[in-house]
Order: sequence, then C-alpha cells, then structure tokens
Amino acid sequence: MKFATKAIHAGVHPDPSTGAVMTPIFQTSTYAQTSPGQHKGYEYSRTHNPTRTALQDSLAALENGTHGLCFSSGMAAIDAVVKLLKPGDEVIAANDLYGGTYRIFTKIYADFGIKFHFVPMHNMDEVRKNLNANTKLLWVETPTNPLLNVISIAEAAAIAKSNHLLLAVDNTFATPYLQNPLDLGADIVMHSLTKYMAGHSDVVMGALIVKDEALAQRLAFIQNSCGATPGPQDCFLILRGIKTLHLRMQRHCENAAQIANFLDTHPKVERVYYPGLPLHPSHEIASKQMRGFGGIVSFVLKGDDIDEARRVMETIKLFTLAESLGGVESLCTHPASMTHASIPKAEREKNGLRDTLIRLSVGVEDVEDLIEDLAQAIG
Repeated sequence: MKFATKAIHAGVHPDPSTGAVMTPIFQTSTYAQTSPGQHKGYEYSRTHNPTRTALQDSLAALENGTHGLCFSSGMAAIDAVVKLLKPGDEVIAANDLYGGTYRIFTKIYADFGIKFHFVPMHNMDEVRKNLNANTKLLWVETPTNPLLNVISIAEAAAIAKSNHLLLAVDNTFATPYLQNPLDLGADIVMHSLTKYMAGHSDVVMGALIVKDEALAQRLAFIQNSCGATPGPQDCFLILRGIKTLHLRMQRHCENAAQIANFLDTHPKVERVYYPGLPLHPSHEIASKQMRGFGGIVSFVLKGDDIDEARRVMETIKLFTLAESLGGVESLCTHPASMTHASIPKAEREKNGLRDTLIRLSVGVEDVEDLIEDLAQAIG
C-alpha cells in the first residue's frame, strides 16, 4: 500500500456499531465488564482507548512498524524512552538538537545517574570515540533542530547493532512522508505529533513507533504505568491531520525550497541552512536518505547584528512569530531566546547556533506572498 493510501486508510475502519466513516471520539474513562476481569479489550482509558488505538495503528503503518504508542506530548514520549535506562547507563546524542530534549537529558535524567554525551553525529567517528561498556542508547535527531544537519541513520544503526545498543530517531522534522528510520535500522521512532502530523497547530501529542514485540511491551508498560497518555479528542485531531499529511508535506517542501533559494541569493543574508541546497554540508546524505528536504529553513543575516535580526522578526507579517512548527500557517522563531533558550549560550554557540539565527517553519500559503513578506522584512 502506497503512502497516501495508508495515510487515509491505515488503522482506521468504519465504526461497526453505526457505520461512521470517521473514528468516533470515545470520550470515556472506563468500560463495562461482563464479569470481573472479562471485557472487550478495554478496561480503563489510561491503558487503552479505541480512538487512541486507531491512531496508534495508523502511526505504526505509516512508519512501517508494528506497534505505535501515543503520549501526551513529544517530551512525554522522549521521557518514556529514557525510562528504559537505569543509573550508570550512558547516552550518545546529537549536539544540535531540540532544546527541550537537551533540557530533559541534562536537567532531569542526569540527576538520576544517566550520563549524556553530545557529539556532532554527522561524523560517526565522534560517536565511536564516546562508546564504552555503559553506552546503552544512541539518540538521533535528523534533520536537526534548528541547523538542519542530516545524520545517517543507516550508519548510526550499524554502530548500534554492532554494540548492542538501542537507536532512537526523532523523525519530527521529516515525518514518515520523507523518511522511515525503522527501514534504515532504527529501533524506535519518536514524533512530536504536535507538528506536521497534526498540521494545524491545535493539539499537543507525541508518539513512539517500534517493530520489536519485546520493546513494544516494555514501552507500553511505561506508557500505562506513568500515565502520560493523550485523551480521545486529541487523538481524533491527529487522525484528522494525518489524512492530509502527504498533501501538506509536498507543499511544505515545495515552498521551503523556493524560500531557501530566495534567501540564498539575498545580499543581506550570510548563510542559509536547508539540506535541499547543493552547498549544504548534508545535501548528499539527505538526497539518499530522504524523499524530500522538508519545510524548515534557518538563516543568518550578514553582520551578526541581534538588533537587526530582531527587527526582521518584528517586521515580518505572514510568518507569525511563535514557537513550534509544522502547521499549515508559516511561523518564524528565534531559537536562542525561544525553543533553545534552555541550552546555555556557550553550548549553543559551540554547536553553531548563533543568537542571530532565525528559523522559519514554511507553511502552505502561496509562496509568492511568503517571499514578498520576507523581502519587505529583510529590506
């Protein structure tokens, strides 16, 4: 079954009691049992809910996995993965990653005795140098946020397999429309469903997808025991968004490519970060690993003047200045003070994230209008 067909049909079936085409919102906390311990597969909605089941099945199909697990946010999904570990274990993660991921690693789980190494994962030799007997997990984010570095999932998988490690891949920026980490050897795929999968900036949710039964059972135990599960209304909204994922992602990619080219030739722009540009350092691996280059574009103005960067962000009109990404509307973000503020300035700059960097989440509007907006803002 091809992707668009899966996006519309996988995991979703007409309701047997009414024939409803859209999955009903099962707004219930509990379920009647015919006898103590005997039920129809549902006993309490923290554990299972039919609306969530449909969504989890859809996600598993889209990522070519066998089990999907939904959480109340992307951070809750990441939290569940780290809970597979124990004190003394070590994690190797990309040095260019979402600020919230860095925060939960360093401010929460480091205090529980888990050690984290942040390395430039586009160079797998840096990963190998940090391997030791305590390493248990590789955490890959690709493309990275916000510098759009693309990490070879297949190379990371080879290292993980030869060292008996788990490989988890944050696939939020790419979505299953552009890449499928499980097919490349990953053990766990993580999504902030809040972003492209929902697509309408109206719900917060996360997910994990796997294809190993034992791993699925461990994560399901954590999901149920810790309770960071989404409600049925939110699951319904994600199911609705998934049905147009392929259409939206195609337009996001088309618009972003044109905007990246516009910025790349603008006399006031010093550098553009977009893997679709031939001179981007990750262009070659992105061309092999992905089926498109995504809808995020980051750039830095010439002069490295924070006041000028702030002026552009305050002057822009169609790009709403706001956190998050992946909605149908275009957004503009200042990572240093917004999404990545939890990372110390010295650490940000060491990894190439300058205070003047601007990140665009390119929406599905008419691209001519978006370019005109950027042109008037930059001047």
